[in-house]
Amino acid sequence: MLTSKSVPTNAALPTAAPPAAKSETATRKLVVGRGIVFSGEITSCDCLVVEGTVKANIAGCHEIDIAEGGLFTGSASVDSAEIRGRFEGALTVSGRLLVRASGKVAAEVRYHQIEIERGGEISGQIQAQAQTSGQTSQAPTQLPRRA
Repeated sequence: MLTSKSVPTNAALPTAAPPAAKSETATRKLVVGRGIVFSGEITSCDCLVVEGTVKANIAGCHEIDIAEGGLFTGSASVDSAEIRGRFEGALTVSGRLLVRASGKVAAEVRYHQIEIERGGEISGQIQAQAQTSGQTSQAPTQLPRRA
């Protein structure tokens, strides 16, 4: 009886694994690891994770996640962004911009929603915009650069 119970349990495991593997490969995720320097243009990805250094222009990406210790320099237009490292350049976020406590943003920033944790820093030209129209909902705010 123990053997017959083990066989159906083991048989169920392989059928559960392929759907998870399929969903992982369906996501176009680019990870730039620690110690890696990437320079160029990124034209299409679902998620860009920056753990090293990226000097690029991004278009057609949905999400950017800059890890603590990561640095992004350039321009990015994304649906959502989470910054725990540093972002320098121009950033347009059509959805939510989240600057974590360790995050530092020095950029021309346009966003729909913003959240800054205590300790997070943002400087440059900051501008809120309407999500559907792309027109700004308020005048840009010029923030001083922190040293």
